[in-house]
Parts: sequence; C-alpha cells; structure tokens
Amino acid sequence: MVDLDNEVPPLPPRYRFRDLLLGDQGWQNDDRVQVEFYVNENTFKERLKLFFIKNQRSSLRIRLFNFSLKLLSCMLYIVRVLLDNSNKNKATWSSIIWVERSLPLWGLQVTVALISLLETILLSYLSYKGNIWEQILRIPFILEMINTVPFIITIFWPPLRYLFVPVFLNCWLAKHALENMINDLHRAIQRTQSAMFNQVLILISTLLCLIFTCICGIQHLERAGNNLTLFDSLYFCIVTFSTVGFGDVTPQIWQSKLLVVIMICVALVVLPIQFEQLAYLWMERQKSGGNYSRHRAQTEKHVVLCVSSLKIDLLMDFLNEFYAHPRLQDYYVVILCPTEMDIQVRRILQIPMWSQRVIYLQGSVLKDQDLLRAKMDDAEACFILSSRCEVDRTAADHQTILRAWAVKDFAPNCPLYVQILKPENKFHVKFADHVVCEEEFKYAMLALNCICPATSTLITLLVHTSRGQEGQQSPEQWQKMYGRCSGNEVYHIRMEESLFFAEYEGKSFTYASFHAHKKFGVCLIGVKREDNKNILLNPGPRYIMSSTDTCFYIHVTKEENSAFKQHEQLEKLRKYKSSYHGPSRLPVHSIIASMGTVAIDLQDTTCHSTTGPNLTLPSEVSKEGRRPSIAPVLELADNANMQPCDLLSDQSEDETNPSDDECSDSKEYTKGYPPNSPYIGSSPTFCHLLPEKVPFCCLRLDKGCQHNYYEDAKAYGFKNKIIIVAAETAGNGLYNFIVPLRAYYRPKKELNPIILLLDNPPDMHFLDAICWFPMVYYMVGCIDNLDDLLKCGVTFAANMVVVDKESTMSAEEDYMADAKTIVNVQTLFRLFSSLSIITELTHPANMRFMQFRAKDCYSLALSKLEKKERERGSNLAFMFRLPFAAGRVFSISMLDTLLYQSFVKDYMISITRLLLGLDTTPGSGFLCSMKVTEDDLWIRTYGRLYQKLCSSCGDIPIGIYRTESQKLTTSESQISISVEEWEDTKETKETTTSSRNNHRNSTSSEQSDHPLLRRKSMQWARRLSRKVPRHSNKTERISQQRMTLCRRSERQELAALVKNRMKHLGLSTAGYDEMNDHQNTLSYILINPSPDTRLELNDVVYLIRPDPLSYVPANASSRKSSFCNTTGQDSRDDTQL
Repeated sequence: MVDLDNEVPPLPPRYRFRDLLLGDQGWQNDDRVQVEFYVNENTFKERLKLFFIKNQRSSLRIRLFNFSLKLLSCMLYIVRVLLDNSNKNKATWSSIIWVERSLPLWGLQVTVALISLLETILLSYLSYKGNIWEQILRIPFILEMINTVPFIITIFWPPLRYLFVPVFLNCWLAKHALENMINDLHRAIQRTQSAMFNQVLILISTLLCLIFTCICGIQHLERAGNNLTLFDSLYFCIVTFSTVGFGDVTPQIWQSKLLVVIMICVALVVLPIQFEQLAYLWMERQKSGGNYSRHRAQTEKHVVLCVSSLKIDLLMDFLNEFYAHPRLQDYYVVILCPTEMDIQVRRILQIPMWSQRVIYLQGSVLKDQDLLRAKMDDAEACFILSSRCEVDRTAADHQTILRAWAVKDFAPNCPLYVQILKPENKFHVKFADHVVCEEEFKYAMLALNCICPATSTLITLLVHTSRGQEGQQSPEQWQKMYGRCSGNEVYHIRMEESLFFAEYEGKSFTYASFHAHKKFGVCLIGVKREDNKNILLNPGPRYIMSSTDTCFYIHVTKEENSAFKQHEQLEKLRKYKSSYHGPSRLPVHSIIASMGTVAIDLQDTTCHSTTGPNLTLPSEVSKEGRRPSIAPVLELADNANMQPCDLLSDQSEDETNPSDDECSDSKEYTKGYPPNSPYIGSSPTFCHLLPEKVPFCCLRLDKGCQHNYYEDAKAYGFKNKIIIVAAETAGNGLYNFIVPLRAYYRPKKELNPIILLLDNPPDMHFLDAICWFPMVYYMVGCIDNLDDLLKCGVTFAANMVVVDKESTMSAEEDYMADAKTIVNVQTLFRLFSSLSIITELTHPANMRFMQFRAKDCYSLALSKLEKKERERGSNLAFMFRLPFAAGRVFSISMLDTLLYQSFVKDYMISITRLLLGLDTTPGSGFLCSMKVTEDDLWIRTYGRLYQKLCSSCGDIPIGIYRTESQKLTTSESQISISVEEWEDTKETKETTTSSRNNHRNSTSSEQSDHPLLRRKSMQWARRLSRKVPRHSNKTERISQQRMTLCRRSERQELAALVKNRMKHLGLSTAGYDEMNDHQNTLSYILINPSPDTRLELNDVVYLIRPDPLSYVPANASSRKSSFCNTTGQDSRDDTQL
C-alpha cells in the first residue's frame, strides 16, 4: 500500500488567491492534479461568489472587514465633530449643510467610502438574481449610497469637500454586518447558534444604534441652535429615553425637535418588538431549561436524572433521598426529560432549597446535543428511571434500554444506575453499574412476606434514610420504639479502621457479631474479603475475621458519626492491636471471663432442627432456682460440638416416624437447580423439585384431566395452608415468587401449595418453567368474582397476595390507578376478615385506604400523626399506618430509594438481593424467621436471644416482628364514650391487666402499662380525632348498642352470603370462620432493637441463617443422590436465545 500522505503534498497557501484570479489558466503549467467539480463554478463570477458569499470562512473574513470599516467611519465622524470649532450661528440652513473638515480627515473618509462602495457594488452584483430593483431598494444599499457617493463626488468637485454627510448612519450598517458575521461564525465553527444570544445581541445593538443616531443628529442640528457638544447630546438622549426629562438641556430649533419626535416614535415601535421576541425566547428557554454550564460542570459535581415523565412524587423521593447524605449537599441534579415541566414540579423547583441545586432541561436522551446540554460526559452518575404508569410496560422498558445505550455511547465512563420493569429485559442493560428490576424485587418481597411476615416493610425501612426521630412526640410506646428502630440502616467499614469490630480480628464471625451488638448495639450481618467482590451474609461461625475485611452492619448511624468514640477506648484498642499476634484458640475459662456474664453453662451446640434454633429450657437447672444460663459464643468454632445443619438430608423428615398412610400419600422431592428459566439472567437457586415435570393439564386447578379429577382446592386435601397469588397475567417476574417458597433450605413439610389466580391464561413458556416445582397450580379467574375465590381455596388460605394489575396502572387521575385494587381488597377484607391479605399498590399515598374504617378513632389519630410527621420533614410519614407497619401493603415505588442509595452505598442492591433470595452466593446466609413460643420466654431479652442463637446454630437476629392487642377499641359503639367513664371502667381492671402483661415490649414496659399513660393515649387520640363533645345520657348509649347490633348483623349477612355460594359450588363450609378477625391487633417491626428489649409471646424474630451447604463435607456429593438426578444434569444450563 502506497502512503498517500507522502505521494500528495499539501496545498501551499499561495495558491488560494492565485486560483481565484487566474482560474483555469493557472492549472496549465502546474504539476498538481486538476479536479473539476461543476462547470458553472469555473467562471470568474462563480469563483468570486464562492469566495465572498458561499465559503463560510472567507465570507466571515469579508463581513468582519466590512464591520470594521463601518466602525472606522463612525469613529472618523466623531473625530470630525470634536475638531469642529465653528461658532454659534443663527438658525440657518448653511450651518447644517456645511461643516469644517480638514484635508487629512477628508482623505481618510474618502478612502473608507471608496472601499465600502466598491464592496457593496461587488456584493450586489454577485447576489443579483434577475431583479435589479430588489437590490437597489434594499435599506442597507440605500444607506451605503447616502454615506459613500457624496464623498466620491467631492473628489471631482472640490467645493463639495465641506458638505455634511450623515456618516453616523453607518452604525446601522455595522449592526447589519454584525448580525451576518455572528451567523457565519456559528456556521463556520459548526455549532448551533443560540437564539437567545442572537436576540440579546440584536436588542443591544438596536438600542445603541438608536442612541448613537439621536446623539449625532441632535448635536449636528443644534449647531444652528445651542451648539451642543457630544456629551451634552448624550446626556439629553439618556435623560429622554429613560423618561426622566430634567429639562436642563433641550433642543432649540424645530429641526432638532422634529428629529427627537421621530426617534421617540421609532423607539416606541422597534424596541417593544425586540423586547417581545426576547421575552418569548426567554419563556421558551425556561421551558426547555437552557444548558448546564460547562464551567460549572468542570468545577462542581452533578448527576443527571433521565425520566420519561416527571411526577412530583418521583421528584421529591429522589431529592429527599439523594440529599439526605451529608457529602452530597454540594451536588447539582440535572433533570433531562422530554416533556414540559408541569405546574407542580415548577412550583417545587422554585423553592430556594431546590432552585439553587436542581436544573430542569427539556430534551431527549437519544439526542447527543441534549446530552451535551446536560454535560453528561462530566456527570458523576446518570439515573435512568422507567415509567411504571405506562399501559405497555414492555414498551417502557424498550425506551429505558435505548436511553441506557445512548448514554453509554455518549459518555462511556459515566456510571449508570438503571431501573427496569420486566426481568426479561434486564440482560440488555447488564453493562450498567447498578440495575434494579422492579418485578424481580416485587415478587420476591411478596413471597418472603408469606414466610417472614412484613418482609416488605423491613426492606423498605432499611433502604430509606431516616433519622429515627419519627413518632418520638407520640405518647404511644409502640410508636416511639417503632420510629426509633426505623432509623437503622446498613453501613460498611473496613475492619482495621473500625472501633466496633477491630478487636475481633482473628475471631469467628458470630463471636464478633454478638459482642459488637452487646457492646455497641450494632448488628454485624455480613463481610466481604478484600480479594473477593462477593458479599457474604452471615458466613457462619467457621468464618474467621480478617483485618482487611469489609464489615456490613445495621445501626442507627454509621461509625464515623457515632458519639461514643472516647480516648480511653482508642487507647485500649491500640494496646490490643500491639498485643495481638494472630488467631489463637483460647481456653474455655478465658472465654467465659472475657464475656463478663454470670452463671454461664456450656450447652450442646448441635443444630437439632432445620426449622429453627433450639431455644428450649435447659434440663439441668439447680434446685435453688437460679437463672437459666446460655452457652457462650466461642471465639473460634468448635468443630467437635458444632454439627452441620445438613439440609440436603432433610432431617426434619426423620424427626418422627410417619405412618404407612402418610408414606403412601407423600411424594418424593429432589433438590437441584430448576432446569428451565423463563428469562435470561435469572440467578440459579437450589430448590425443591419434582423428579419428573408435571403435565400441563395437571397444573390447572379448576379443571380435571386424565391424571386427576379435582376441580377445586379443597378436593386436593392439602396438609398445609395454601398461598394464593392474584395477578393479571403470568409474567416472568412471577417466577421469582415461586423460587423463594421452594428454596432448598425450607423443610419439605413446611412447603405451602401455591395457587396462581390469573385473569389471562399463561403461555406455554411459563408453564414449562413452573412444572418442575411441587404443589404449584394456576386457575383462570378474577379477584372480584366470589366463585373463583372460593374454588381456589380462599377460606383456608394462609396468605392472599394481590398484585397490582398493569392495565390499571395508568389513569386520567394518577392516584386513581389503585382504585380497583383497593376496592377489591376491601371486599375481601369484609368477606373474609380472618384472611391475611398482602397488597401491592402503585402509589404509597393510597395505603391509607387499605382496610379502611371511616369511624375508627385510632385510624383517624394515626392520620393526624402522619400529617404531623410530614410537616416535620419525615421521609417515612406513612410508616405508622397499620397496614404498612404490619406488612400487609407496600408499593414498589418505595424501593426507588434503593437505586438512589446505591450512589453512596454501592453494596445496597447486592445485600437486598441476598436478603430476598434473588441471588445465592456460596457461603452466604439467607433470611428466615422464628416464632417465640411459651417455651422460649425463659430467654427474656433480645440480647440473651442473640447469644443463644449465635452459640447454638450461628443464626444472626436482625429484628422483631411484634403483634399486640390494640389499646383503643375500634368499634363505632364505643367511640363516643367519655374519657372519664373509660378511665373509671379501666381502673377496676388494672389488677388483672397488670398481671396479664408480664411480658412487655421493652425495658420501659412497666411505664407503658401505667394507667396514666393509657389515659394520656386516650386523650391524645380523642384530641386528634376531633370528635363531637362528650355525651353520657342513656339514650345515646342505647343507640350506640343498636349500632353494634347492626354491625354484627352486617357481618352475619356477609357470612351467610359466602356460605350460600360455597353450598352452591358444593364446597364444605367447615373452614369458614366469619367472626375471627385482626381488627383489634396491631403489628410493627423493631429493626436491631437494644439488647435489653424484652421478648413477648408470639414475637417473630428475623434471622440471617448461615448457608447449610457450606457445612456439607466435600464427599457429600457421593452420598447425596439429589445431586445426581436427571434434573440436576440440566440445572446449570443457561437459557439460550
């Protein structure tokens, strides 16, 4: 290949003008290659036209030269005026027509005029298009003739050398040349010109030309009057145009007065037009947002938020969560949205707190010029959010994918935070730094809500930034504890830099977690090795902590902001580091002494059951009745005593010897990876599977087939209560609901049947994915059809999960998108009051309508509390709503903060996926729960429970789900009872009440049971509810009792309706309990409570249990046949396109 750069030399600069003059003649004796483009460009006129007009760069030079000539002529006119020494004459025309002009000045003006005239004639000739009058009658051409022709005439007629020529009118020609020059400049540098800049330039230049013309005209005409100087004329014009009008300088002759009138009229016509155009452009720029300054982008940090349509709720959630972190206070947020800013968003962005930090740009992410306006290449991060209110969610995902590709193409180094709706579209944005798939998280949380109650509330509180100050002004004890514990979040720190965990270097993970919680109140939940990017949740007692590990813990505030770092503790830590030389096995008495506990007896640490830790009372208790003791948490795991919890053998099945009938009815399940995944990118999870897949006809619950003849859930005779999922379609995200409920660590006897109540039949691809799971069925029906609900077994269901329908997510009024779901759930609540309903809503604000009671005094009091918390600036004002606190309702939009927090905490998405079971990392634990029974109350406190769990089976507790009776009655018949009567009746029962509540929820439980606090609670609820004044007459009591009877009659009527439909369908009514409801109880979550928090009966403790597979010996695969089944062979095969 010949090097073209060496063969063809560059074109010398000297050829450029020579080619213009010589044309084709210059090519005859030249050794260069001659290239002819078009025939008509070979003429001399075309070459001149190309040089003076068509070529952008040469045309720009010509216009710049013309602009300089006009300015020079105006300066020469000012010099001529300053050199004019004529005395004051009478008002005659001669003083106006003739002026004094020196010979050198005349020569300069003639030269400038000659050059300007020749240039004007040449340009007029080159732009001639057949109409000569069009060229002659143009205003710039007329002004040019007025300013140049008289000077040319004076060359041939010397007496006219002193003739006055209005050269100051060249300022308008300079303005015209400046406008053309700016246009050519933008075209030459290939940038889109700014309309705002051009309009401002035109306005300023027009104003300057008007003032300059008026100054020079008044000064010249007043040569026959007051003989004003240029400064006096300037003063007069400024005073006149500013409408001040002092009157000390005024024109004296009628000619100057006429000129002032003409200039004022011109100004009144021209300037408003210019201002109107400028205002219009300014308003349009305000709508589009303008540009983000390049200088600010290089000196300040900013992030870009890309959305399809910006709603006020989405904006406030992002801003509140993003700016909740102290180190992000100096960041700018640039919003790039294709739609125009609505009124609510505009009102919010005008608040000073946001107006200085939030910039709205109207534009498309798919346009590079809009990305350039947002300075995407300099941004610290880009958040791309999907529009979940779209009717077609797949189309919304496609738009998100294109936006992510466009940003990656334009700014490949900008970190991407992408929100996707459908799991099957997730692999298209796999290149992004952080991805949150809405349906994956939604269905996984709904599934865990059926196993661990209120998991959705637990995750929501963990991913929200809170100060823990919510509810502290309330007299209710549960609201104080619930609000204080809601401030716990997940933080991280390097172990060698930590005061919390540095002293546990070389110790086991469970030892470090227990003692850190006991000493500092922090809950260590996971670690990450320096050489490994995977996070391990509770790796177990065999994991030895290293100084280079990154520790993840739950606490109200991060360690750097903690207030108990004291000099003595730092000195102690320094001495400890100097004396420690590596891991060593300490004797038992040293361990006991270091723990600082009393009467500690070593217990058997074998994991006896896979369903939960063994919390039974120790059998060897002395006769003196001393307090039962708990085994210590060893610094290093004792392999002799710590037996592996081998769930592969399913030890729970061998605890009792089943009868022959049970053996014949039970089915053999295997454990392995699901062979078929409905979408690409799903994380493989070890699950309970069937040896052979079920035929598709057997998956239909309500229709019999050749394999079975059952047509309703009751006929199947399930031993465990069922879980019903009501959804519109069987999307691929529903697969993530089934997997956590069939995970390998769940005992076989505890598997609940799953029934999918679908509005539309599922496709074959989805059925092929679920046919390997045991006890999974589907039924085509609707949630608002009572017969369909009864057929799918709603009367004996453990949980009813209601998924928000995609077709109802968009409505004319945004908050009405949940209307149908709310009414349907309310109907279920009235018909089946004992049913545990878990509902998903689109808008969190609609959670207040769940299980709505219009005359409930307590609910109205909570409504007032929510408003007060919102006024105090809380981001979790809805947290005190009873359905949300109990985990019976959640909105997926509340998890948007998970994506926002990932900018500061890049590990939050990984930890959340591990907690929900969406990802499985070898050696990482899983989220489960245990229930505190009467046999477990001997432990008494949460700290002792922490020790018991860590010492026995290595579980790490992270919180408590507590259910207690509602202190205020909710029936309408008792709302109007006066506070005094309620106190009198309550005082007679104080003795029995105090004896029953011997296990309260905290160390201050005695104070919470005090009658005075209960009276204050009643008064607080009465005051917030703003009820009518007290009435205690007998007539009102009788009417209230009648209301109670009417209410019970309504219940009985609803129960009769349900029973009649069950009899019509041939179903048994034995399992329907119409009176048992949850209206008199309230539930809430305590995340990482203090060690001295007292346990109560029926408390559900959230646990992170170690991975059972990490304890399996290496030769376990040889004795476990479940790894060698037919499904296991295909378990690791990925889905292919």
